[in-house]
Formats: sequence, structure tokens, C-alpha cells
Amino acid sequence: MAPMGIRLSPLGVAVFCLLGLGVLYHLYSGFLAGRFSLFGLGGEPGGGAAGPAADGGTVDLREMLAVSVLAAVRGGDEVRRVRESNVLHEKSKGKTREGAEDKMTSGDVLSNRKMFYLLKTAFPSVQINTEEHVDAADQEVILWDHKIPEDILKEVTTPKEVPAESVTVWIDPLDATQEYTEDLRKYVTTMVCVAVNGKPMLGVIHKPFSEYTAWAMVDGGSNVKARSSYNEKTPRIVVSRSHSGMVKQVALQTFGNQTTIIPAGGAGYKVLALLDVPDKSQEKADLYIHVTYIKKWDICAGNAILKALGGHMTTLSGEEISYTGSDGIEGGLLASIRMNHQALVRKLPDLEKTGHK
Repeated sequence: MAPMGIRLSPLGVAVFCLLGLGVLYHLYSGFLAGRFSLFGLGGEPGGGAAGPAADGGTVDLREMLAVSVLAAVRGGDEVRRVRESNVLHEKSKGKTREGAEDKMTSGDVLSNRKMFYLLKTAFPSVQINTEEHVDAADQEVILWDHKIPEDILKEVTTPKEVPAESVTVWIDPLDATQEYTEDLRKYVTTMVCVAVNGKPMLGVIHKPFSEYTAWAMVDGGSNVKARSSYNEKTPRIVVSRSHSGMVKQVALQTFGNQTTIIPAGGAGYKVLALLDVPDKSQEKADLYIHVTYIKKWDICAGNAILKALGGHMTTLSGEEISYTGSDGIEGGLLASIRMNHQALVRKLPDLEKTGHK
């Protein structure tokens, strides 16, 4: 007798195929959504920018703070890993306006990739400006688990929705690259800032080698605070290592011989010098002065933190800094907290002139 044949029902085959497609859809829909959200991103020479999508709806600043903290820490992990490997792949991007080498390392590049794509995957509809080139061929989908840390929930108790098109994010994936190459680790930070309509609203400064992170949101809360007192008469002034000579002469004339100049690297480190930071390697200062052109990704996070704590960061002539448009400001800056900021501006007219030379 011939064996009995098995006949498959066409309806059964169709149902089986549909079930298989459903399983594949659920497995890969999240992955593909992340890929499509990054499709078409490009880079700009000397810095990267990804523009906002049309009609991007709203974003929650509390969520943006959580992702910004995570991005700064993830970037810091790359910065620390590269430095400890002692293989920096150091090269020059060109010259700064002051004639110094504008250096870049693997730490800058790898930190930038982690920070940029974490933020861009979480918030695809916002404008992101970053110091390093964004390579569209080197995309990475880095997903956020949508968990907001308890310390943020404690300070920022409710969501804060704003139009996505009003938001500009500024990333510095490795502040103080020169010092990084010299193995002066205490100056190195990673930073994220979120500006709304050009005003700095939240900032994160992370120190990769001590693993300390400071964050603050304007009208929201912070995990860092101002010190109890500051010396306005004979202040300790933190300045760039390359500017200490030109600042010292004017500062001594203005405040007297008891004034102390603290040369330091990195704008993030200098802002932290004004605050009550539980890091033994962090020097303390009363004022932060910079006298030349500076990029906005260097200062936006510090500006937001100071603003949230009642402090000030302006140009040397006392003008507020807008975090839209061009990526830098002319004429330097003055940062203070718990001082009469405008009185300080009036005291330092010679520094304002120096910054425009």
C-alpha cells in the first residue's frame, strides 16, 4: 500500500506566515525606529550639528536632564578608557585664534559618538551642536531605558514640556583636550547643555577621572550648590593657563596685590571652581575670567548651572550670551556667583578691551 500523503491547508499556511511576520515585527520595530530616526544625519567641519525635524512636538526637560547626565557619564567612560590605554591617536585640527594647536584625540571622537547618538536617539527632533565632527557613516543606536534617576526626581518633581523646535543642545565631549594630552586629568570634563530659545536652561559637567557629576536646571533644582562665602575685595580668579599673565596685570591693578590668579585648564573645571564641589582635586576660586574668543559648547553647561544657582555668566562687557546662531562669542566672559556682577563688569574695563584685541 502506498503511504498516505499529508495535505497542507492553504488557510493554515497563511495564518502561520502571518504569525511569523508579527513576531519579526515586534522584534525589530524598535531597532528600525532607532535607525530611521538617525537617517540622514551629517557632519560639519570643525564641529557637528544635527538639525531639528519639522513639527517635532514637545520634549520634557526633566527627561532631557536625565539623558544629558547619562550622556556625559557615558562619554566620560570613553575619555577615561582611552587615557588609561595611553593610546590617544593625537592629531591637530588646526590652529586656534591664539596660534595654539587645536588638538583632537580618540577620547574626543569616541566620547562624541556616545554622547551625540544617545541624545539624538532619545530626542531626534531637537537641534544638537557638538564640538567634534559627526560622521553619518559611523552611526550608533544607543537606547535610553526611560528611567529618571531618583536624585533628579527629588529635585524636579514634575515634567517640564517645551516645544522641540525651541531647544538647542550643546555637547563638549572632552573639555581640556590640551591638558588631556599632558595627562593633567583633573581639568578634564564632559559637558551637556540644553538651551531653550537661546537661554541656558540645564547643564551637566562630569569629571571622568573622579567620577563627579554636577547638574542643575533653571527653576528646577540641582545636585550642587554655591559656597557659603566669596571674597569680592581680593578675589581668587581662575583663568586659562595661557591667559594668566595678561589677566594678572589688570587684576592686580583693580583688586590690589592680595589678588590670587589660578591658572587652570578647561571651562568646565573653572566653573566648578566657583561652586561647593566635594572633589579634593578641585581648586577654589571667586571669579572666572576669560579674555578671548570662546566656543559655546565650552561654556553653555557652566552658564546654565550658575544661572540655576543665582549666579551670572556674561561677556566682559556684561551682555547675556545667546546659545543660538554662531558657535562662539567674542570678547571673553566673566562668571560670578553671590557677587554684584555688574559692579565687577564696571571694575574691569581694561580686560574687556583686551578681549577684543
